[in-house]
Amino acid sequence: MVVVREAVSDEDLEAWRQVFTVVVPNERALSVAEMRGTARKDLLRVLAEEDGAVVGSGIAGRSDFPDASSVAPRVLPVARRRGVGTELLRILARHVESLGVSVVNANVDDAGSVTFAERFGFREIDRQVEQVRAIGDEPEPRIPQGIEIVSVRDRPEVWRQAYDTLAAQAFADMALIAPIEATLDEWEVDWISAPEAMFVALAGDQVVGCAGLMLDTDQPDRAENALTAVRRDFRGRGVASALKRTTLAWASGNGIREVYTWTQRGNADMRQLNEHLGYVTRSESLSMRATLPLNI
Repeated sequence: MVVVREAVSDEDLEAWRQVFTVVVPNERALSVAEMRGTARKDLLRVLAEEDGAVVGSGIAGRSDFPDASSVAPRVLPVARRRGVGTELLRILARHVESLGVSVVNANVDDAGSVTFAERFGFREIDRQVEQVRAIGDEPEPRIPQGIEIVSVRDRPEVWRQAYDTLAAQAFADMALIAPIEATLDEWEVDWISAPEAMFVALAGDQVVGCAGLMLDTDQPDRAENALTAVRRDFRGRGVASALKRTTLAWASGNGIREVYTWTQRGNADMRQLNEHLGYVTRSESLSMRATLPLNI
């Protein structure tokens, strides 16, 4: 019998992480401390157990998109096709249905998961493209005239400035089905993991761009690109390239051997920049959506 319960203790959250690392090996898993730091009233993490053994996990909560939620049921390979995923999705769907939103989103990476999602009314709405860059001896970037690049560790006040002057433009210009919404609190927690690996471009005292890395405590030789964004009136001047090269140089000097990033299917400009910098495409993930309530 499958039992789904909320992940509450640190031991529960560590078990949740272990399922994540098996099911999504190419993705960075939040640490227990990070999960504690990003906890919200609307966010639910659960474990699925059979005979007391953890066989799956899941997460559900409000999405960054307006009037939307997201769910992610995950089942260990040895426990699939036994109803674990369906029971996880049932609990997660019940939770997001209580949030007063109209739709639910999910990301799936393989044909079996697509078939599972389609059974419950999910349909593809977008695709995320993963690009990967091997890190070697990286040259220092060429900084455009009039631009200074600083780390958030050295200038912590600039990250809040970036939210005030850059975040709204960056979210509005992403090639997504709807603009992302993020509060200042979310910006300061969810959009940065290591101040020393996040960089901001300044023109005088104005923030005009940002880029950085999300570090991985489980695999410290890998890192995910954080948000790369440049203010509209400073685009086309080499600022994005200089920021990205700054992160690659930092990675090279700090033991990182691979950097990966996800871009939306419609974000051809960023993928082209990444290709120019030596990134190659490794995989795609489908973004799917269903109308609530789900029929489970």
